[in-house]
Formats: sequence, C-alpha cells, structure tokens
Amino acid sequence: MRTKWLVCTMLVVFLASSVATPVAAANGDRIVRTKVLDGLPIITAACKFLGCTVLLSLDTTPGTTAPSSLFLVRGLVDSVLTLLLSILGLAAVEPDLPVGLAQDDLWASSQASAAVLDHLYNRTPVSYYGTVAWEGYLQQPANDIVRLRETHCSLRQTGAGIVAVIDTGVDVSHPTLKPLLVAGYDFTRNVGGGDEKADSSVGQASAAVLDGAYVVNSSTIVMLNQASAAVLDDPANVAFGHGTMVAGVVHLAAPTAKIMPLKAFRANGQGYTSDVLRAIYYATKNGAKVLNMSFSRSTSSAELKRAIDNAVSKGIIAVSSAGNEATSSSRYPAAYDNVVGVASTSNLDTRSSFSNYGTRNVWVAAPGEGIITTYPFGTFAAAYGTSFAAPYVSGAAALLVDMQGSASNSQASSAVSRAKRLTTELNYGRVDFYQAVQYGRALWPSAPLSAVPNTCTYSAVDWSEIQ
Repeated sequence: MRTKWLVCTMLVVFLASSVATPVAAANGDRIVRTKVLDGLPIITAACKFLGCTVLLSLDTTPGTTAPSSLFLVRGLVDSVLTLLLSILGLAAVEPDLPVGLAQDDLWASSQASAAVLDHLYNRTPVSYYGTVAWEGYLQQPANDIVRLRETHCSLRQTGAGIVAVIDTGVDVSHPTLKPLLVAGYDFTRNVGGGDEKADSSVGQASAAVLDGAYVVNSSTIVMLNQASAAVLDDPANVAFGHGTMVAGVVHLAAPTAKIMPLKAFRANGQGYTSDVLRAIYYATKNGAKVLNMSFSRSTSSAELKRAIDNAVSKGIIAVSSAGNEATSSSRYPAAYDNVVGVASTSNLDTRSSFSNYGTRNVWVAAPGEGIITTYPFGTFAAAYGTSFAAPYVSGAAALLVDMQGSASNSQASSAVSRAKRLTTELNYGRVDFYQAVQYGRALWPSAPLSAVPNTCTYSAVDWSEIQ
C-alpha cells in the first residue's frame, strides 16, 4: 500500500555512466610505472632525489608484499619528468585524473512512469535461486525482452564465476545479494569489504522514513517524503546506491554467479583513475572472471588500457557502459577494442534518448530504462542509464562461464553479438540471452547444465524472516 505521507514526487533521473572532462590531478598526484617489475627501490630513490612521495602500489593486492611496477606518487613536477624518466628508471607517468559518475535529469512520460511504479510496488517476496527478492524485480519487462527466464529455465544456464563490480560498493547485508558476495575491497578507504553503506550519511534512520519501495539518488525514481528528500538531495550522497543497483542486475541476469564488490567511487560519485586501476588489478589477481565497469571517461588512459589488456590476457571478460551523453564520441573504457561496450534501450527496443551510440562505444545494447533492482537497506529501486544496461551483458557473460569456465573475452563478445539487430547506431543490437547461450552450445556442445530446482515457479516467502 502506498502510504499517505508519501509525496508522489516523480523525479525520474539517471546516473550517467559518464565522467566529466577531467581538468587536473588530485593534489598533483601522478601514476608512475617503473621499467622493472620490482620498482619500489627505484621509485623510492627517484622521489628522494625529486622531493616527491610514494603513496601506494596500484598493481598489487592490498596487504601483500608482491613486487610492483605501478605506483601513485605525489609531488612530481611536470617540467622534470621528460628529462629524468629514463635516467631514473621510470617508464611512464600520467596524471591521476578524477573520474566521476555525473548525473543529468531524465523526465519520463507519466504513462511510462506509472508502469515502472506498478512493478516497483509489487513487493511480494519470492525465492530466487537460493536468495529472496521482490516479485516485481523478477517480472519486469526487461527480463522478457532479453529472454532471461526462458534461458534459465529452458536452456538451464544460470551463471557461474565471479563478476567484479567496480563501482560505489555494494550493500553487503542486502538479503538478495548477501549469499552471493565474495571478498571485496574499498579502495577509497583502503579497507576490506566494499560495503556501500559505509560511505554515506544516509543511515538506517533515514532509510526508515522512506516507504520500502523507495530509492533516492539520481539514478532512480524517487518516491519519498520531504524529510528523506532533504537527506538524499545532499551532493555527498548523489551516487549512493549505484553499486548495489548494478550488482542487483548482475544477480538478476546470472543468479548463481558470484559478485565481488570493489569500491572505487565514493557516495558523491567521485573517484580517481588510481582507484579504478587498483580495482582492476585486484579483480585480476583474486579470481574474477567478468569485469563490470558502469562508468566512463572522455579521455583515454594508457594505464587503464594496460590494466584491462592485462585482465583480458588472463581470461577475464571486460564489460563497460557506453555512457549517457547521447553522443558517438569515444568514451573509455567502452571504446577499447577488447571491451564490450553497452548502450541502453527502452522497453520498445529503441535506443534510449540519453544513451551514447556508434560502433566506437557500442558492441551491443541492453534494456536500461526503469530497471527494477536492489538498493541499500534491503529494498529495491527503479534505475535508468547505461550503467544498468551493462550488468545485463555482464550477466550474459556469466551464463557463458557457466558453460565453459575458461570462456574468453573474444568468445563472450561473439556470443552476445548474436543479438536482435535494431539500428547501426547500436552495432550488433540488443542482447538476447537465449541466442547467446545457443551460440555457446555450439562452441561447447558438452557443456554441463545448471541445476535449476524450482526455477520457473516463484515461491512466496516471509521477507521479515530474511532481513
């Protein structure tokens, strides 16, 4: 039931998986690569000579003593870099540019908004492959569009491997996600876990004044009262919930895959290239099979490309949102050749008006409007943007990993390209899970089938017993 005190404020906005053009490095920080694998002595000596400070290693797992060749350094002066690079044993230097999850407003028609709300208010808790979720999450139109349930039930592939979600973190106590999470990390604080709720002034008290079907930031439909609006309109929380929502779409698409929460962005939507690099190297060294990168930047980065190239060379499948600026200009990492860039489509199978497009950014598209997904504090949200189209494709990749644990980036790319053709703007078209898995069957005819008990009948459960 909708409570009377809810202000029916229909603010429909999306978290643009895009990055404002970076203008300067944080505190003059630089990302420095040494010529040798164990470069700490070299960079330490160089900084002693130049008066800079080595902050941390970027290509090792935190807490380990493995040799490193990539460092974050503060205080290097641009005018001395070119001359001294080779002499001091440094291979390359680039600024640690800010990366942000910028937002814009998207006002939907009242008819479309009403349809989304109908699903958002379908809160009957049901079982879903060993977890519990709201029925509206499972029965939303986007799932039928990509033939999700048909693939799970008829082709019996439900996902495997670890999907690393490089984002704002994940609500690690959410009942729908908790059983699937593996050890993650918060690179914004240098602590383990990757819990999104640790990085927001939004607490349980604030959540309590929201009516269960709430969601509160610039990637959601907001149905809230004035008190909660004041808390959540704070710029410090503008991206709060983004990572949990992305993780929820991954679970929806590949319910038996695992999820690794890697927090490289803060609740205000800001992060740095160095945090993203650390997350990619962490995922590569700690068993991830799929990278979901629901962010983008307008400029390329040599070290970002190197980190992704390294991950792909080790068998990881790389997926990125294409961005929400309605442009065909290159956005990274989606524009890299070995990344599956994902655009957003409406439930009518047309390109979302906000979605970036063109073959430089887009390999395939997926639904990205009014996607019902998980949100912190054990609830659900409706989200818009290519940020939420990308995890559908990451989930499709995990279905292929379910068939063949060593599935490569190129094999996954080929599989998801068996899509529904729409327009050349969207390259291979809107992803079709059924066709992707059928292609996988041709590649791996002896692939095992998932064990899918009670898979096609959702059984009602008591949500209060789970939270």
